[in-house]
Amino acid sequence: MKKEFVMRGQTASTEDEILNFSGYKPGYAYRLTEFQIYPSSAIGSSDNELAAAITAEKTAANPAEPDFNDEGLIGVTFLTKGNSINTPTVPVSIVNDTFLITQNLIISVINTEAGTPVNWQCRFVAVKMNNAEEAAANFKQFSIFDG
Repeated sequence: MKKEFVMRGQTASTEDEILNFSGYKPGYAYRLTEFQIYPSSAIGSSDNELAAAITAEKTAANPAEPDFNDEGLIGVTFLTKGNSINTPTVPVSIVNDTFLITQNLIISVINTEAGTPVNWQCRFVAVKMNNAEEAAANFKQFSIFDG
């Protein structure tokens, strides 16, 4: 089994996608270790802000207004892209790398440049668990999802 893997894609602004963990292998969970976004528009073409959020809940998190009290929020990232050399591109990413993922996640994105999708990439690492850890991780994520 691969210890580390990457999921990546491009999602339309204000849309959501499922990050599918249905190929879940018993005895393993996954941790999100890296979450990045990148504009899909030409560099230097416009000023825009991009944001994305990943949640383990039933409904998507609002990437423009994340709530850090939300137990299911496991990753957010924000990027300000300027259209001149005097306006630097500034990325910020916060990841809860202690959350053990055993079920599907939802990624949601927003781009202030209307109609422009957001490129994203997530890096995960596999974590071996014993039976008790697996039961606790499954129960926690199910409780958040069903809550």
